[in-house]
Amino acid sequence: MHTIITSRHFELTDSIKDYILQLTKSLEKYNLEILSTRVVISHQEKKGNKKGEKKKKRLFSVDITLALAHTNTLVISQSDKDLYAAADLAVARMHKILRRYHDKIHHKQAIPSETIMASGILRDEALADKGGDEIVPMDLDLHKPLDIEDALERLKSSSQQFFVFNDKDSKMRVIYKRIDGKYGLY
Repeated sequence: MHTIITSRHFELTDSIKDYILQLTKSLEKYNLEILSTRVVISHQEKKGNKKGEKKKKRLFSVDITLALAHTNTLVISQSDKDLYAAADLAVARMHKILRRYHDKIHHKQAIPSETIMASGILRDEALADKGGDEIVPMDLDLHKPLDIEDALERLKSSSQQFFVFNDKDSKMRVIYKRIDGKYGLY
């Protein structure tokens, strides 16, 4: 990642540069293709706006521009009286955006957990016939609470290895067939 740090209206010291570089390096942990990062730090002094007040108000502004491959450029602006606080807040906001973008990308590629839970365990014969794993989506009747006995009857009447249900206490439970012919309950 190529990082450019510039300052406006004040001199940029090596310690500030090192601190900003350290913060921007932490943005790489999301494994998004970051092409370049540009950080602009500006300093403003505003005069007091009350009558007779000569006190000057110092304000630092940190602008971070992040160029990502295959998407739009991200821009964050943060102002504070303290330069380090403004930088920390700006990078924290950028982390939040990158985390959401990362989750959005990876969530589209993932298989929904309901599909895996509902498919049941495929038998060895089915695997041998198909030549590989297959996921078969099924609808779950999780909206109706069941007694354990009713769930056991549903499992016995089906060819599935396990049955997922909500009990009367609104806890999600799993009843399954064991190898020894008995039934287990989670």
